[in-house]
Amino acid sequence: MLEISSSQNSLIKEIKGLNRKKNRWKNRLFIIEGIKIIEEAIINGIKIKSILFSDGFLDSEEGSVFYEGIKNRDNLVKINDSLFNSISDTENPQGIMAICEFNVRNLSEVDYLNKPSILFLDGVQDPGNMGTIIRTADAFNIDGIILGEGSVDPYNLKVVRSTMGSIFRVPLYICDSSIETIIQLKNKGFDILATSLEGGAIYDSDFNSKFLCVIGNEANGVNPKILDMADRCIKIPMPGNAESLNAGVAASIIMYEVMRSRNI
Repeated sequence: MLEISSSQNSLIKEIKGLNRKKNRWKNRLFIIEGIKIIEEAIINGIKIKSILFSDGFLDSEEGSVFYEGIKNRDNLVKINDSLFNSISDTENPQGIMAICEFNVRNLSEVDYLNKPSILFLDGVQDPGNMGTIIRTADAFNIDGIILGEGSVDPYNLKVVRSTMGSIFRVPLYICDSSIETIIQLKNKGFDILATSLEGGAIYDSDFNSKFLCVIGNEANGVNPKILDMADRCIKIPMPGNAESLNAGVAASIIMYEVMRSRNI
């Protein structure tokens, strides 16, 4: 196992650099922290460049048990506690992190699915909302998520943490032009649904065709140009006094309704 003690080491500098989106996308790498999500990465066959341990983690019972299971890997790195804390993004780090690779997926993959259910996030900016949506999509068997213009990077540390490993299982697609992407899918026979207070109740909607459902920005909702392109608009009836739901909750309710209506 490689041991590093200097903050000037190239690997340590690389990890610090991955806090910035441009470096993550340039190198197709992102950081994960904690035993659970690293186990998820290994189980799901994610390519891992390096796994870093702190002294304290290896000295703990939980850490030594985990280490025994992966000690034969050739990408293990040991660093001291203070150096680990300086590169960790968490308030109380467990003392284990990994650098993972990610692939940029091609949207043409959905052409081969049977009646695909796809979410389109139109400028969803809150990392917590993004993480919730990805985790719920995994739970309710949604076929993929397209991240439109203005959406938060899914490989942001806060997003990754809140997905609880679901980011390794849900297909994510990044698009440069929201309008062009929606036109492309509309031409391929997708029903375009958009969330709007002017829409019909979700329980009256048919989710049994292949569809794209657009979830709007937290503050402004769905782009009016996208609303004009929608085949129909849907809303979540709210008999209580709250004016709105956040994007993560709204998307989760819609995904549950998709699962229920399809009898999954």
